[in-house]
Amino acid sequence: MIDFTPSDEVRDIINGLDKFVKQVIQPLEKKFGENEADLYDERGFYTPEFLDALREVRIKSAEAGYYNLFGVPELGGYGFGATAVALIFEHLTKTYGYSPLVDEIFPRGLFTGGLTPVLKGMTQEVREEMLPGLQSGEIVTCFGLSEPDAGSDVWMIRTKAVQDGDYWVINGTKQWISNGDHAQYAMIFAITDPELVKQRKGGISCFLVPIDGITCTPISVTKYLGAPGSKVASLTLENARVHKKYIIGELNDAFHTALSGVDIGRVCVASNCVGIAQWALKQAIEYAKIRKTFGTPIGNHQIIQAMLADCAMDIYAGRNMLLHAAWKMEHQEDLPLREISMIKCFCSEMACRVVDKCMQMHGGMGITNELHLEKAWRYVRPMMIFDGTVEIQRITIAKRLLKGDDDFSK
Repeated sequence: MIDFTPSDEVRDIINGLDKFVKQVIQPLEKKFGENEADLYDERGFYTPEFLDALREVRIKSAEAGYYNLFGVPELGGYGFGATAVALIFEHLTKTYGYSPLVDEIFPRGLFTGGLTPVLKGMTQEVREEMLPGLQSGEIVTCFGLSEPDAGSDVWMIRTKAVQDGDYWVINGTKQWISNGDHAQYAMIFAITDPELVKQRKGGISCFLVPIDGITCTPISVTKYLGAPGSKVASLTLENARVHKKYIIGELNDAFHTALSGVDIGRVCVASNCVGIAQWALKQAIEYAKIRKTFGTPIGNHQIIQAMLADCAMDIYAGRNMLLHAAWKMEHQEDLPLREISMIKCFCSEMACRVVDKCMQMHGGMGITNELHLEKAWRYVRPMMIFDGTVEIQRITIAKRLLKGDDDFSK
């Protein structure tokens, strides 16, 4: 029998995280206030003061034993699995909504930073050099795959690496790079064999590149959905010389490297969406009890009751999909690709529906900054695009079905 009840160990972690948020993060949130614009400079980059606060959260999280909870054991992480990811990330967003400081307790997406599975391909020499900083939260990395003309179709990347003795010289531009504005290193994917790329049979390699502000530089951040700034940046590489020892994984075979962490990243997305939907619904329920129109609480109006019920059904479906997919990731030999795409697609769309309905139930108050519902909507709406669009997930699901993966009884 499948049991989704948190284990005692996970429950202890959740209780500890609540204390961590209260003792470390909430004082910082009070310090920086409610105005999001104050977190950014005129370019849209985080201010030095806020970057210091993020660094403080990472380091204290590592010291408390949280930062590396989901890191792969080969790199010194604790290796907690997908079910723990789902329950813990859900709890944080369900309890606290979206906060960039809470978001910093763990490496972003679990595959764009920290002890990401992507870095399992590092050589032993580079591990010895990098792991102390990665484990402590001092070193932040970013995942440099997407480009202006290459999003879902990664074969269209144009960044190239040319060998020069023991070094590779890299030139190109990367876009939509999470943490790219303040990371110290980037995992850069570049063409190393153009002929293999033309055949779509390989020819792309991954390099660990220092962001030195000279040969590898964050040139801008992408402001989206009304945000005054963001953690999503563009990087330019101009004759960046990287020693061959900094190749991650096998030469010309970076897709295996790239995909090694994306699955757990999609569990993170789905978990955050399930959590934020519950956070929003709780606000709507409380508001429906106290807000009166026509002499009665709006919760007595059938249209509000229907909206509340729709939200509850959406959350119930998404949460159970999420936990079942996470369970299958841990207990089945083959990775459940169909289910991973399903939860990324369904839960991101579900969260948008729920938060939107909760805003609507609040009327004019729902679109103000006071309740943070509009902030939550801005947080969840991009989830239908990040880490693989919902359209790409549907294609993956359909391909799995057409290959015979059509049994839903397991």
